[in-house]
Amino acid sequence: MTKLKVSLLDYGAGNVRSVRNAITANGYEIEDITDPSQIDHAKVIIFPGVGSYRSAMNVLREKGYVEPLRRYLKDGSRPYLGICLGMQTLFQSSEEAPDGHDTMEGLGIIPGDVIKFDETKMTVPHIGWNGRVHHQDSPVFKYVNEEEDVYFVHSYYAPIVDENKDWVLTITDYGGERFISSIQQGSIVACQFHPEKSGKTGLNFIKGFLESVENGTLTTAKPLHIEPSKKTQLVKRVVVALDVRQNDHGDLVVTKGDQYDVRENEKEGVVAGRGGVRNLGKPVSLAKRYYDEGADEISFLNITSFRHGVIEDMPMLQVLEEASRSIFVPLTVGGGIRSYTDPDSGKTWDALEVASRYFRAGADKISIGSDTVDAAEAFISSGGVKTGKTSIETISHHYGDQAVVISIDPKRVYLAKKEDCANPRHVVVELEDSQAGPNGEKFCWYQCTVKGGREARDICAVTVAKAAEALGAGEIMLNCIDMDGQCNGYDHALMKAVSDAVRIPVIASSGAGKEQHFVNVFTATNVQAALAAGMFHRKEVEIESVKKHMKENGIPSRTHS
Repeated sequence: MTKLKVSLLDYGAGNVRSVRNAITANGYEIEDITDPSQIDHAKVIIFPGVGSYRSAMNVLREKGYVEPLRRYLKDGSRPYLGICLGMQTLFQSSEEAPDGHDTMEGLGIIPGDVIKFDETKMTVPHIGWNGRVHHQDSPVFKYVNEEEDVYFVHSYYAPIVDENKDWVLTITDYGGERFISSIQQGSIVACQFHPEKSGKTGLNFIKGFLESVENGTLTTAKPLHIEPSKKTQLVKRVVVALDVRQNDHGDLVVTKGDQYDVRENEKEGVVAGRGGVRNLGKPVSLAKRYYDEGADEISFLNITSFRHGVIEDMPMLQVLEEASRSIFVPLTVGGGIRSYTDPDSGKTWDALEVASRYFRAGADKISIGSDTVDAAEAFISSGGVKTGKTSIETISHHYGDQAVVISIDPKRVYLAKKEDCANPRHVVVELEDSQAGPNGEKFCWYQCTVKGGREARDICAVTVAKAAEALGAGEIMLNCIDMDGQCNGYDHALMKAVSDAVRIPVIASSGAGKEQHFVNVFTATNVQAALAAGMFHRKEVEIESVKKHMKENGIPSRTHS
C-alpha cells in the first residue's frame, strides 16, 4: 500500500526543515506547495507557520494562498494540520500586526482573536515545555500519553471564548492565563505547540494525525468530561551547550573553555607553550547523544565564527542540517550572526541573511553576542531610539522575538563600596560572603565583553539585557567569565540581577558542576533554564540525574520520553 503524500505549505519562514524531517521520520513523502492551484488538489496539508504573524499573512497574500486555503478549510472535511502560526492564522485576527495597526486579519476559519500575553504579569515569550488538558479524545493523540509535555515558543495566544469552545482539543496554562493549545473540528487540526520540537512525543503526534487521515478515523474525536481544577505548568529546562570550533587540523570539534580559554593547559599536562584545542567529540554525534539522554534544548555555539570560510560554505550549516535529521528538540546556533563581507569577493551579507541561512539549515533560534553590546551602546547613547537596522531588530521583526537569543559574556569588576561606582551604565550588585572578591569586596558590577571575552566594554550586563529586550530580543543566555569551567555553581548574583530586571526568559550559564547547582539557581533566581556543557561532555553528571534531583527538590522538569 502506497503511503499518503503530504502537501507541505512552506511559505519561506524559519526552520521548516525540522517539520520535513519529522514527516519523513514517520515514513511519509512530501510534496511542496509552490503554487496556489496545488492547494485545491491536496490530500492533506501541513502548514508549519514559523516566525511572526504579520510576515506569515503578508506572504500568504503575496503568493495568492489566502483564498485557496479558505476554500480548502471551508467545511472542515479536508485534512489539515497547522503548527504554531499555522494555528494562529486560522483565527479572525491577531494583535501581532504591522506598525500603525491594532490587529491583522487572519483566515477567519475559527471565531476569536489572537492576543499577546501580558508582559506585566509574566515572562514573555512563553518558551519551554508545558502540558495539556484534553477537551476531546482524538486519534491524533493515539500514541501520546496525557502527562507528556510538549514544546512551546510564542508571545501571542488564542483565548477560549464561547464562540470557539467547540473547537478546543487541548488547553494549556501559563502565567495565570488559560489558552487554546490545540484545536480540532472535523478534519481540521492545529496546535500552538511545536510537535517537530517535542521529541518522540511530537513525532508520535504527527504519526497519529497522518495515520488517522490514512485510515479514515480523523473525524472520530469525541468530547471529554473536563475537570476545571486541572492545570498545567511550565517546567524548568536543562540546556546542553556545544562550543564548536576548528581545531589546529581544520576539523570541527566540540571543545570547552576554562574561563574562555579552549586550549589545554597545565591542568591537562601541558608543560610549556600552547596546548591544542580541547577535543571532546564530534558536534552531531554528541548532540544526538544528548537528545537521546533527554536534553530539553541544544545550543551550538560556533566560536570559530567567520574567521575561516564564507557564508556559502559555513561548516555550521552542515552541522545543523545533519543534526536536524535526528534531533527533535530546539536547536540554537550562535557565532557570526552579524553583517559580513567576504574578504575575497567583497560581497556583503546582512545579519538577517546570515540568520536566514541558519534557520533554513535547521536552527530554531539564533544567538547574537558581540553585536548585542554594540546595539545596546548605540540604543542608550541615542536616548532609546530604535533604528530598525540592528541585528536584533531586523531578525526579530521577520522571525519573531522568540527566535532571537542574546548571549552576554560579562566579568566581575569588584568594588569595596557601592558608592565607588557612579556610572549609570553600571548596575552594582551586592555579593554573598562566599562570593566576595579577592580582597573581601562585597560589591561588583558585571562588565560586558565582546570578541569571545577578549575585549571589555564600559557597560554592564543588566543594562545590555534591558536594552536588548527593548530592541526585540526574546531570550537571554547569560554567561559569566569568572565562573566558566570552574564547576562551582552559577553566579546567582548575576542571574538574579538580570532575571529580575527583564520580562523575557533568562538561561543561566557558566559554572555548573553537579546536580545541586541546577536546584540552587532555580531556587535562588527567576531563570527559566540552566545550561551546562563540560560536566555532560565528560560524563561526570548525567542529564537524567539532574532532572531526577530537580524533581526530588520540588522543581518541575520534563520526563524524558
